[in-house]
Amino acid sequence: MLFDTHAHMDDRAFDTDRETLLAGLPEKGVGLVMNPGCSLESSRNAVALARKYPWVYAAVGSHPDVADEVNDAVLEEYRKLCKLNDKVRAIGEIGIDYHYEDIPRQLQMKAFRAQMALARELDLPVIVHEREAHEDGMQVIREFPQVTGVFHCFSGSAEMAKQLVSLGWYIGFTGVLTFKNARRAIEAAQAIPLERIVLETDCPYMAPEPFRGRRNDPGYLYRMAEKLAEIKGVSVEDIHRITTENGKKLYRIP
Repeated sequence: MLFDTHAHMDDRAFDTDRETLLAGLPEKGVGLVMNPGCSLESSRNAVALARKYPWVYAAVGSHPDVADEVNDAVLEEYRKLCKLNDKVRAIGEIGIDYHYEDIPRQLQMKAFRAQMALARELDLPVIVHEREAHEDGMQVIREFPQVTGVFHCFSGSAEMAKQLVSLGWYIGFTGVLTFKNARRAIEAAQAIPLERIVLETDCPYMAPEPFRGRRNDPGYLYRMAEKLAEIKGVSVEDIHRITTENGKKLYRIP
């Protein structure tokens, strides 16, 4: 069985068939799903899905694209969601993204730090979204040595991946691993121990080859497992077992 450690099943792309997809995941070999929030609204929706399905877990947090919503009231709501629901296993997805810069960098950094502080307070791992902001991302996590988690949809260098692993972090790889231009992702996966890798779809985005361009869902996670097995030179069965155990350790799931 596989663990999709990052799937946005609350996304509107699944409004027409969400229930059918989630109910059918065990038959497709996906035994666990982590659904991270991207805003206060989506965090609430993620928690609701986790309550309904035994194999779905949730994280709560505000993505850098909505960093301007992060204030004391929102943080208090996240605090309550974590304390009242044992299916909430992380703060995320949080971080910084300098690709579009619709939200000022300083505001993104402030929201990132505030949510890292919440994770430290609650003793929870974090799910970090970092895009074209490697130096600032590393700066913030070094400010919070007590907090670890996963850099999801990893886009950094092999050297950065090794640094993160040395600090106790996990690295999440998506369908990008299967893309023809995936050199950096493949180099990063080669550079770190398999015991620090988790697999994710980041659905509905970034469907793997040969499904690129379609709506992604956890049923396609097997393609990432196949590619990672090729990269690491181990069996697909070992990838299923080891990455699932990694995800369970990351999110402290028995």
